[in-house]
Amino acid sequence: MSIGWNTSGFTCEHIRTVNRLNLWILQSHRTLPYLCLGTSTSSHHRPPQHIPTTLYWPDDELATARASELARKASFRKMLNSPQWWLLLLSILLFALTVNSSHDLTRNENKVKSSVFLSPEFVLGPGTVANKYYYNIDFPRGHIALKEFNAEVVDEAGIPVPLHETYLHHWIVVRYYVPKDAKTSKILSDDELHQSKGFIVRNSGVCQGNSLGQYFGLGSETRKTATYVPDPYGIEVGNPAQVPDGYEERWLLNVHAIDTRNVEDRLGCTECRCDLYNVTEDELGRPLRPDYTGGLYCCYDQTKCRVREGFDDIHRSLYLRYTVKWIDWENAIVPVKIYIFDGTDSVEREKDSTILDAKHHCRIEYEVESCSTTGVVNGGCIDSKKASIVIPRGGHVIYGVAHQHSGGTGAALYGEDGRVLCSSIPIYGEGKEAGNEAGYIVGMSACYPHPGSVQVSSGETLTLESNYSSTQKHTGVMGLFYILVADPPPESMLLLQNSVHESMRFSKYSWGLLAIGAVVAFIVGVGYYSRNKREEQYQSLVI
Repeated sequence: MSIGWNTSGFTCEHIRTVNRLNLWILQSHRTLPYLCLGTSTSSHHRPPQHIPTTLYWPDDELATARASELARKASFRKMLNSPQWWLLLLSILLFALTVNSSHDLTRNENKVKSSVFLSPEFVLGPGTVANKYYYNIDFPRGHIALKEFNAEVVDEAGIPVPLHETYLHHWIVVRYYVPKDAKTSKILSDDELHQSKGFIVRNSGVCQGNSLGQYFGLGSETRKTATYVPDPYGIEVGNPAQVPDGYEERWLLNVHAIDTRNVEDRLGCTECRCDLYNVTEDELGRPLRPDYTGGLYCCYDQTKCRVREGFDDIHRSLYLRYTVKWIDWENAIVPVKIYIFDGTDSVEREKDSTILDAKHHCRIEYEVESCSTTGVVNGGCIDSKKASIVIPRGGHVIYGVAHQHSGGTGAALYGEDGRVLCSSIPIYGEGKEAGNEAGYIVGMSACYPHPGSVQVSSGETLTLESNYSSTQKHTGVMGLFYILVADPPPESMLLLQNSVHESMRFSKYSWGLLAIGAVVAFIVGVGYYSRNKREEQYQSLVI
């Protein structure tokens, strides 16, 4: 057997023992022992490179080594040629890439636009009330999908104001159309809006008239309540095909805030108890009914709750700072319908009319009597109010949240068969800082069902249940429920949405999976490369 040696790194002693070495030596070194000339005895003598010589191996050792090497190479080639191996490797890589890519495509932060706006100024002093309607507010324009709306009360320096100073009873955002030539300054009320031939564009809910037609709206819970619309859904607005000719889309903001600095009864003021406001007539001068002891009719704009004596009457300028997030509309977005249900809703049906044609009377607010008065002490003094409501058009529920006031213990929406569609629980503050005010509801838990897992049918009767603690009397409380419903997509689209949902859940692991796949591919590649290099070395063997 003739061998051509690259003679770097070995001494003559290596040659004397080479016949006792197995072939793994050759596999472990890129260079082989050089030939020591017979007349040289120095272990440091180095002949010229690439000196051809002859070295003899025992036939049995050579055959065994070669057979072993051939078996290893055959096994390695078999692994590389195995469809199962490459399928596993490809699956790891594709899964990691798909998870990361779908996350980027479906919730691409580069596509989401965000703007922060300030409402016009409203001025409050201790005990005073502002219930303002601002027409044509700053708002994103164009054909877009609304993704999120958040708001809070701030002072002139932009510092958030805590609820125990200024109680945010509610804010709502309403969509409306007006003629393009309508002068904004002339529209200051609903009457003037109608006189300008403008009109409100209501949500899909069943309440009628001026009740609960808003697109967004919360109260004291606004800072810690999620409002984002999950991908691939969005609230479609600004569609030119839906805007009547000669009209344009605008937005209205209603802010209802109560200054509770130095008041005698902070809870009583936030619950709008009529005796604390010394009110016997509503905003339009109509006498209040005798059994009406508190609520919106007693804390309208410019009323004042009773304050303690001896404190300065310091007024300050405040604003509602609101943040809107949206994306430009595209066909991949799935539009949703907004439904707002009211726990006080009662239905009136005319003869021969269907349930869908019924008139809904949404009173919005109600009273909770103390259990010491009613004698009802079951369940630890809990007042439970229920309403049955027929949803006109069904679909997939993709979001849900309730709205309650202090004293609320939670609300739930049930399907006709009693299944829970969404349960929303209040979060109470524990401190003094804005967003964590003790005794106030500072957030409501929201529902984000797995796509397709919560469905309602067209014409299905839903039950809204709103629970309050009745250890003491509460006035002007609310039990509302917001849900977003999307039309059922084709089966293929539902599978994609499920994939998107899972990718958003596990996207934080995607780069780890991608790294694992890359490491596996690297190891295989290095191994394959090393094997090829060794094969090139073995080509110098001539038997």
